[in-house]
Amino acid sequence: MLWAVSCLDKPNTAAIRDSVLQIHRDYLQSQKKILILAGATQTDDGLTAVGSLFVLNVNSRAEAKAFSDGDPFTQKGVFASITITRMRRGQWNPEAAEGA
Repeated sequence: MLWAVSCLDKPNTAAIRDSVLQIHRDYLQSQKKILILAGATQTDDGLTAVGSLFVLNVNSRAEAKAFSDGDPFTQKGVFASITITRMRRGQWNPEAAEGA
């Protein structure tokens, strides 16, 4: 089943985000078997990260939370809030993301 994990950054955490970015990316790579989509959410001009969004294929909310708890951004206190929501795949068009 699919779970969306939506995270909003705390104010003034850009330096923390930058300092653990590679560790965060390594963590995501290690979770590739469950990670469908991941990326930073940004300001409209695309210059500043304001959060993160992950779509996971796991069996339970507990597994989605474990993924989130293991993220170095979570562990270093980057996020002000984390929302975990079960979702149903209604449309699937990965080709639309080409070049995004």
